[in-house]
Amino acid sequence: MVCLGNICRSPLAQGILKNKVSSNIIVDSAGTAGYHIGNSPDPRSILIGEQNGINISHYLARKFTKKDFNNFSHIYVMDKSNYADVLTLTNSQEDKEKVNLIHPFDQEIPDPYYGNYEAFDKCYLLLNYSCEQIVKDLSLWT
Repeated sequence: MVCLGNICRSPLAQGILKNKVSSNIIVDSAGTAGYHIGNSPDPRSILIGEQNGINISHYLARKFTKKDFNNFSHIYVMDKSNYADVLTLTNSQEDKEKVNLIHPFDQEIPDPYYGNYEAFDKCYLLLNYSCEQIVKDLSLWT
């Protein structure tokens, strides 16, 4: 799960998907920028998660690196800008094929950082829907 700073969308997506899949599937998140490395998620993302039974308070922001292509079989990004940033780090066609927008209809997940509670709620709803689709797809991969 990849967004810009790894404190709003991607940790929330990580928590949502982790809550929906078996514990043997590794789900992680990162940001394309290093603004918040080592920081906890935004308190508003933590709150929205808690209100939906998901605890993301212990996650720490990190930056996406080329090593992630070796560590993960699927890389989901929140928007087209982050998609382009991740693609610049690919070394092969195989790496490129791992990268997809998280929303199944290529809709971007708006960054709620500068928004209000409703922006975070909308983000959660879009990510929850997207993660449900990923779970359906994962059943085809296992």
